[in-house]
Amino acid sequence: MQILTSIGQALFTSLSMFWEILWPLILGFTLSGIVQAVVSHQAMAKALGGDRPANLTLATLFGIASSSCSYAAVALARSIFLKGASFTSAMVFELASTNLVIELGIILVVLMGWPFMAAEFVGGILMVIFIAVIFRLTLTPKLVQMARAHAEKGLMGRMEGHAAMDMSVSGGSFFSRLLSPRGFTAVSNFFVMDWASVWVDIALGLLIAGALAAWVPNSFWNAFFFSNNPTIAKIEGPLVGPLVAVFSFVCSVGNVPLAAVLWRGGISFGGVVSFIFADLIIL
Repeated sequence: MQILTSIGQALFTSLSMFWEILWPLILGFTLSGIVQAVVSHQAMAKALGGDRPANLTLATLFGIASSSCSYAAVALARSIFLKGASFTSAMVFELASTNLVIELGIILVVLMGWPFMAAEFVGGILMVIFIAVIFRLTLTPKLVQMARAHAEKGLMGRMEGHAAMDMSVSGGSFFSRLLSPRGFTAVSNFFVMDWASVWVDIALGLLIAGALAAWVPNSFWNAFFFSNNPTIAKIEGPLVGPLVAVFSFVCSVGNVPLAAVLWRGGISFGGVVSFIFADLIIL
């Protein structure tokens, strides 16, 4: 009986979190579907054909409005790279679509508060700047050619089908394309595809978070994260956060419920942020 009660508590916690994040997911996927329906992959690749600040800004904006699935982000980054986007712009797009997507920010506000959303946004922008500077200093034409040759091998990943399907509507103004029957169909298709690409990771994240919240006492987290020693906690948190993310192995959106549990358990602010950003490590 005790086992059933514990399982029930874990499931109730998971479902409660799911109910809280449901509307941000619906809103985020809808906005993402709208953008994907009116902006083709070819047009995106053309706009990202260089590595100037304007190109990288567009890459960041396209990433923010794209699917939040990390695997789909990798596949789509490869797709636009092969269609003409610069390597730097493709990598910036991948980073933004993993850590700066709309629904991720909203879910962070709902479950954890605006400071975490702000940290995610500022950290993502800083990572974009760092990538641009590092690639400007180190990226050579030979390395780009090697990357292109590898991409052209067509090795199949988890979400290659998602990246290959470009159902965008062309011809006419933004609103005429969006409000046309084909536009509605495209938005709905992208909406369903985005759900299909992340539901496993979200479900895993919610179940893991529910289990940890229900079964692991706060005393364990307080001891594990050195909550009674703020100095050590600030150092340990950013180091432990990525390791936990590697073992949890879910996408950035799916990581947020678990991040909320870790935060309530005593991990430092920096530890939470590093945990969420570590989604890029597991790819």
